[in-house]
Amino acid sequence: MSELVVHGETVKTVFDLIGTLENDITKSIAWALVKCPQLLDAVAFSLTGCHADTDNTVIRYQVSEDDKGITDLEIEDYRNFFIIIEAKRGWELPGYDQLHMYSEKESFKRSPVRNKMIVSMSECSDEYAKNNLPVIPGTIVKQLSWKSICNLVEKVRPNSANKEKYVLDDIERYIKRIMTTQNKDSNRVYVVSLGLKKAEITTVDGEKIEGDITYLDIVKKYNRYCCPVGGKGGWPKEPPNYIAFRYNGKLQSIHHIEGYDVSDELYKYVPELPHKKSSETHFIFTLGPAIIPQKDVKTGKSIVRSNRVWVDIDTLLTSDTISQALEITKSRE
Repeated sequence: MSELVVHGETVKTVFDLIGTLENDITKSIAWALVKCPQLLDAVAFSLTGCHADTDNTVIRYQVSEDDKGITDLEIEDYRNFFIIIEAKRGWELPGYDQLHMYSEKESFKRSPVRNKMIVSMSECSDEYAKNNLPVIPGTIVKQLSWKSICNLVEKVRPNSANKEKYVLDDIERYIKRIMTTQNKDSNRVYVVSLGLKKAEITTVDGEKIEGDITYLDIVKKYNRYCCPVGGKGGWPKEPPNYIAFRYNGKLQSIHHIEGYDVSDELYKYVPELPHKKSSETHFIFTLGPAIIPQKDVKTGKSIVRSNRVWVDIDTLLTSDTISQALEITKSRE
């Protein structure tokens, strides 16, 4: 079979032609739901507990209403449910203001159906969403993860028509490709400052508690690194492919990230940390073997204190300073 290459990337599904931005993902999901009635029914039932009358269900893409924003998807069967879906890429959830605005849409408020809800569709796990989705008074807010959609695809595939199976196979491959696994082809390195003081967490009560291990020793003893998922502080919303550590004024090591977990209970991975839940959900990265620079790569003047930067791996290995590597990376952009 011949190969289709677009902008240097091999196209493996028809949905890859649409793209991988949030709007592209939303359109792809909508098309799969239209073409695969059993998937539409399974999604509706998983969210509302009601089966969909698929012949009379309408799926609307990007619906606008005066002063109430533009919803990504609206799924309505006029009898059992009205579902507003807000799609996000990666480990990101919609905020209170956005969901509250959607809950005030006249079409949503006036709908007589029994099951009205707003659904966040993203990579976030159910556990993460449960603790972080905003509460909208008088409105049901739920999470539908990419993983859950893939599970539903596998569930309905055996009883679907052959022409639908092609769409189901493609949407599953497409979703799994855009899920928050690392971009294996990326040579960007996330360079962080590794503190030599004892690690601490902020609890859900806002209390800061120090552990019995330093940030450096977490890396050395457990071959792990922990950081918040997105949000404040500019932390990554998706796991990087490579991470590098600097301390004592220079680059110390570069590691491929072999895997990751997501949790707010860091002590399960590093027992010396306080045995309390953190106020923020964290990535816990499992690190590959250290790549040690063959020469001293100083931090440089433009990177101060705990600044975190993204640089191309080749620049990091050939530059005299991390600041220089950052400048070259930016010039390439």
